[in-house]
Amino acid sequence: MKKYLVTGVFVLSAIINAFGLPPRAKMNFNPGWKVFAGDPKGAETTGFDDTAWKDITLPHAWNEDDAFRKSIDQLPTGIAWYRKHFRVPAFYARGKIFIEFEGVRQAGEVYLNGKLIGRHENGVMAFGFDLTGLIKAGGDNVIAVRTDNAWDYKEKSGGSGFQWNDKNFNANYGGLSKNVWLHFSGRLFQTLPLYTFLGTTGTYVYADSFDMQGGEANIHASSEVRNEQSGPVNFMYQVEVRDLQDKVVRIFNGKQKSLQAGETQIVTASSRISGLHFWSWGYGYLYTITTRLLVNNRPVDEVITRTGFRKTAFKNGMFYLNDRVLMVHGYGQRTSNEWPAVGLSVPPWMSDYSNRLMVESNGNLVRWMHITPWKQDIESCDRVGLLQAMPAGDAEKDVEGRRWEQRKEVMRDAIIYNRNNPSIVFYECGNESISAAHMKEMKAIRNQYDPYGGRAIGSREMLDIPEAEYGGEMLYINKSATKPLWATEYSRDEGLRKYWDEYSPPYHKNGTGPLYKGTDASDYNRNQDSHAIENVARWFDYWHERPGTGERVSSGGVNIIFSDSNTHFRGEENYRRSGETDAMRIPKDGFFAHKVMWNGWVDPDNTGIHLVGHWNYRPGTRKNIYVVAAGEKVELFVNGRSLGMGNRSSHFLFTFNDVEWQPGTIKAISYDGAGKKLAEAQLKTAGEPAAIRLTPIQSPLGLKADGADLAMAEVEVVDAAGNRCPTAMDTIHFSMTGPAEWRGGIAQGAGNFILSKDLPVECGVNRVIIRSLAKAGKIVVSATAAGLKPASVSWVSAPVKVTGGLSGELPAAGLPVNLGRGPTPAGQSYTVSRLPLKIASATAGANESNVTASFDDNELSDWVNDGKAATAWVKYELKEASVVNEVVLKLNNFRTRIYPLRILVDGQEVFNGNTATGLGYFTAVCKPVKGKTITIRLTAGSTGVTTTGTELSGKKLDDGVARGDQDAKGTLSIIEVEIYKAN
Repeated sequence: MKKYLVTGVFVLSAIINAFGLPPRAKMNFNPGWKVFAGDPKGAETTGFDDTAWKDITLPHAWNEDDAFRKSIDQLPTGIAWYRKHFRVPAFYARGKIFIEFEGVRQAGEVYLNGKLIGRHENGVMAFGFDLTGLIKAGGDNVIAVRTDNAWDYKEKSGGSGFQWNDKNFNANYGGLSKNVWLHFSGRLFQTLPLYTFLGTTGTYVYADSFDMQGGEANIHASSEVRNEQSGPVNFMYQVEVRDLQDKVVRIFNGKQKSLQAGETQIVTASSRISGLHFWSWGYGYLYTITTRLLVNNRPVDEVITRTGFRKTAFKNGMFYLNDRVLMVHGYGQRTSNEWPAVGLSVPPWMSDYSNRLMVESNGNLVRWMHITPWKQDIESCDRVGLLQAMPAGDAEKDVEGRRWEQRKEVMRDAIIYNRNNPSIVFYECGNESISAAHMKEMKAIRNQYDPYGGRAIGSREMLDIPEAEYGGEMLYINKSATKPLWATEYSRDEGLRKYWDEYSPPYHKNGTGPLYKGTDASDYNRNQDSHAIENVARWFDYWHERPGTGERVSSGGVNIIFSDSNTHFRGEENYRRSGETDAMRIPKDGFFAHKVMWNGWVDPDNTGIHLVGHWNYRPGTRKNIYVVAAGEKVELFVNGRSLGMGNRSSHFLFTFNDVEWQPGTIKAISYDGAGKKLAEAQLKTAGEPAAIRLTPIQSPLGLKADGADLAMAEVEVVDAAGNRCPTAMDTIHFSMTGPAEWRGGIAQGAGNFILSKDLPVECGVNRVIIRSLAKAGKIVVSATAAGLKPASVSWVSAPVKVTGGLSGELPAAGLPVNLGRGPTPAGQSYTVSRLPLKIASATAGANESNVTASFDDNELSDWVNDGKAATAWVKYELKEASVVNEVVLKLNNFRTRIYPLRILVDGQEVFNGNTATGLGYFTAVCKPVKGKTITIRLTAGSTGVTTTGTELSGKKLDDGVARGDQDAKGTLSIIEVEIYKAN
């Protein structure tokens, strides 16, 4: 049946089932809309004159022009109307007709032929209406939607606002900024997964009883089926499984069923299938599952679900994918995933382009922040092989009453809508800890609607709440021996792609920028080199505590954010620049640093290497050169002359101090511990700017003339040999001919150059966007600049068939999947580097009854003495005598205090020194001595360090167990201790 779903309404009319109707059709309802910002009287009526309104194709935010031009809190808000005339073939009046909105921001009142059919208000989730009996089949119909994206919007029924309608993180692209679909079926049909208004749950497909080596699993399908015939119906439930090559893998049936008129039932079928390809990180292998209802062996209803099969486990402090430990490393990305002058409303291929870049940087998980992403991004992650943590709706704290009920409703709707997407492996219940009672309520929703999907449900923090199946703080290092704990956002510093370093145009001094709320904000005004170094240092904190380093481990973390975002900012610009790419997805140096550090499930491939920056400077320039590499040593060469080995820090960073620039080539070579060459990277001096180069970036399926498709042109300034000039900042003038709309790019300047046809390159490169019109033809973009050879690039947009406002061409149909990383590798993903030594008992100088809190695998409890120096000691007795190589401590006030410690093994000193402040754990490397008792003693008063205890926002930063004794110099407080011997 699926071959007919992209060929148009009237072809469908020839495929008739036993009831005289097509088995099923999902139609693209995006074409042919009009939009108007304002609230004209009577806009809901069929006779309203909308001829002066703007013609658009959905998805389309009415305030898109201001995306990245204005700060998030200044994005335009208010009432906007969307209207559309459409026709439905008369024969569909005998069946069911549903409309599906993937979402509206913030609220939408939907009118059909002048009648209000419903209001949706949460601004996040998909919803639908039953239009059966309301449509004038064969005649003209008018749908009108009144949208309201006010920041202070409140529910009409009870007056409650929505916690996530927030000016900090939820970029406000108003109106119908997501897709809309029409569904046609017979009157015996499988329901849609749209709980709000329809109250239905749709189809559920999952796998269990995996044999990973044998490539086998049990495949289960279940569908909610409703009979709206006038009498009872007997039918068979059938499931067809097709692989990526569209080959039928298996067809299997459930039991014969009978439904009375008006009755709804869940029907099921399952089969053992072999030869399966399991979905994995960077391996987006998807199957097409067709679930059918057969009456007299003829299909009367068909639903197509594209899904993948994978096995997950959440145990031993680690996350397992397909029986292999995967350390989480990826990005905390704003759910809007937005672009300049477009917002979130991009075609599916651009979602793939952006999300696949996360995979290409060797990220394996995206944690969408605060609200559920739209279906297009979720399905994109399935295709590119990017795991997801899916939130519902939240802000920075737990809530009660109606606002908590709102969060539960969104989680319910989101799980039902997205439970067949294999890339989702975590359900997030809050961007801050929630109560145990609330966690139980959310877990009950998961258990009701997705009991077999292999997804953990939890929340940020949740370190000591057993009901949470995963957790992890923001910014800090957490470890666990039970549920996986991963940092939900770390390394939040900001830096413009425009700024290489202090020695390159425009010579921005690292950290220079205005104060933020009266506080130094230099961390949020970094140059690229400084930003990349910070990314390396921060990831090392987590990687140091990776799987293989003990019984208690960190399960990783996600860097905030992937691409620069039109959301809350602390730096000089009016948008957030924490991204590893800029807003046009041009990578910064941090992107390539992550590509080196993250190229592995736990332990990275040791051949990764990246030479930070460029090699075009003024004569006499001397600067530090930085190399990010996964080898053990790195050697630097300038024009073939060795400058020796770099100074290693944070495991992955190699620094060469005070290198004098000389025109030519700089090369870095990495080696293993034995001196064997692993990899090399080099940079060459580019010549003087000579020309412009334009490179098209578009969908692999070509540019569609549908009024919504986008294409990009990358513009570079190059020398005579075609090398990009990395310090060029020329202003490029663009012109365009043909059936397209200019959307432009972004740079620093008035209005961020949004929509301008004059755009400077930054570091020698930039990008611009064009949008097709609903008219096919040749589009030419030309670029000129003073003193440079001009360039042009062209596209030919292909026509899209639209009949009566409906199209059978679904925007994502035919997009390829990413199989680049291959199937899940065999074997263990990490090397065991040290072995934990079990503690049998402990004594202490004070509060001995509480000393077990220092080794209870709970980072919210601790042992503390009575504040006297004489009692600031603990003695641990091991279960068995052993050589001790390391003692790992999480001490209270770990961010702000230094503790002078003496560690003894059976009375023999093995360590005497100061701890270091950090984000959690300190490792004391000990002289190897065999023994059974380990004594940790404070040798003098602890000292505080100069560091802010609050975020720039004023929120207090975590620093361990809150007690108010941070100034007590005789206090020793141990949150967790771990004792190790080398492997």
